[in-house]
Amino acid sequence: MDDIVKAALKKWPNVPACVGWLALDARGDWYMRDDRVQHAGPFPLVKGSRILHDKLREFIHRNYAADEQGGWFFQNGPQRVYVELEAAPWVWRLSAADGRTAIESHTGLPSVFESAWLDEHGRLFLATDLGLGIVHTLDMGLAADAVERGEWAPTDTRFDTLPELHTYRLSPAADRAAAAAFQLP
Repeated sequence: MDDIVKAALKKWPNVPACVGWLALDARGDWYMRDDRVQHAGPFPLVKGSRILHDKLREFIHRNYAADEQGGWFFQNGPQRVYVELEAAPWVWRLSAADGRTAIESHTGLPSVFESAWLDEHGRLFLATDLGLGIVHTLDMGLAADAVERGEWAPTDTRFDTLPELHTYRLSPAADRAAAAAFQLP
């Protein structure tokens, strides 16, 4: 986490969290979702504006983390901006190195393989030392090579079981809305 963000957290420790405004798709792209977009529909049906500014993406990457309940967020100064996830908190990019498959997150962090999961849609997810992520569609050829070499042995699963199994929340905004609906006046 950036030092400027840590300083802001100390100065303003009680800033309310924000939900619904930031999203991560299954290809590792970030989206801003203003009020108009949020009212038009849930992510990923209505994505919003893709963030193209390199410095902003780098800032998000350096300050991307999870809370104890599996909600992933971007710490924007003193405010947590919870992220709507299309598939998983990480998107893996693969490369071949020394006869092994190297795994790197969409944020540029290297990762160590733990297990592989194949959902009912044919999407490949990898559990690593960083957590669960989906393999980028452009890297499925390298993933197939890793499976053929016996490096990875995917377990069949249903997509809806992955968030609970790997402790992450796809939609903190929907979770918050559902909790608010059940609060007594």
